[in-house]
Amino acid sequence: MVLPKPMRIKGHRPFYYLHKAGTVFHSQSMVLKVATGKPHLLRPFNSIKKSDSCRCAISISCKVSKKAVIRNRLRRLLHDHLRQRLSSKKEHSNKWALFSLKQSSALKEGMPLLKECDQLLKKAGLY
Repeated sequence: MVLPKPMRIKGHRPFYYLHKAGTVFHSQSMVLKVATGKPHLLRPFNSIKKSDSCRCAISISCKVSKKAVIRNRLRRLLHDHLRQRLSSKKEHSNKWALFSLKQSSALKEGMPLLKECDQLLKKAGLY
């Protein structure tokens, strides 16, 4: 499953803002950047819908795996996990989160990667 539209971050301006102003949390196979949301940076049709939960994005480089099938599998796995964890959290509706996967994340599948994601969310105070 993918993230619902109100939970997604789209466009280059929010990504640039997250890279520049986001608070960084590291783990072995991923990096989480969290910042307070700025709705005026979103595309006009995305900013109309008010999100009741944290907005998220996942960035997976070709360095993780050359195969798009593996990168998409990781993305779907994390999207589903984030949708379950963050969709009911109303108190973080003004937060944006960007997950960037490192090369070592291709070696982890399933539960170890999701546990690491939960640890990062707890560090950031989102879960």
